Amino acid sequence: MSTQSGIEWTETTWNPVTGCTKISHGCKFCYADRMAKRLQAMGVDKYRNGFSVTMHPSTLKDPLKWRKPRLVFVNSMSDLFHEEVSLSFIKAVFETMNQASHHTFQVLTKRPNRVLDLNQHLTWSPNIWLGTSIESQRWQFRLEELRATGAQTKFLSLEPLLGPLSGIPLNGIDWVIVGGESGPGARPMEPDWVREIRDDCLQKDIPFFFKQWGGVFKKRTGRVLDGRTWDQMPVC
Repeated sequence: MSTQSGIEWTETTWNPVTGCTKISHGCKFCYADRMAKRLQAMGVDKYRNGFSVTMHPSTLKDPLKWRKPRLVFVNSMSDLFHEEVSLSFIKAVFETMNQASHHTFQVLTKRPNRVLDLNQHLTWSPNIWLGTSIESQRWQFRLEELRATGAQTKFLSLEPLLGPLSGIPLNGIDWVIVGGESGPGARPMEPDWVREIRDDCLQKDIPFFFKQWGGVFKKRTGRVLDGRTWDQMPVC
């Protein structure tokens, strides 16, 4: 089963894994955690374990049933490379992505170190993009780990952007997403942090996507930066 997504930079979500654990300060107000617990309270069977890591083998072949090509965000409610997700299950997810070559799969992880550990076991077909989240300079080391993986298209999700990333080296990166934190307790993002990254992307001809300003009421703050929206995507 696919879910049409309200996430601005994708079209569909596919969650063969649900649940995660928090590993950095960008996780503090995780939307997936809140949503999973809400769905558990509503009696949705897939979220019977709340936000505990749970693999869903019955969903593995779902993308093969979708005829129309689409952008697919893999595990919007989890992290495919969480330590509790077995290598055999990750390989099964990759097998589906390899077979469903008419789709483009966007895999986002905060654990690129585990991707590196497993890299030799994975087949990186061109339709599989890999990204990592970096919320502040403290976590910039994830960029080097991302670069070392076998993914042909690599991207950064700088969301929630919680501090400046001055001079972040973008060589080898094919796409950059920036966004502020949203929902209860949202921490502020300075406009100049965003502008600096945008200008660097423009200078290096890297597609730049501005997702949102965020805040408690993100629809009110919108996603316009300096008079326009920025919806650039990789051409792969």
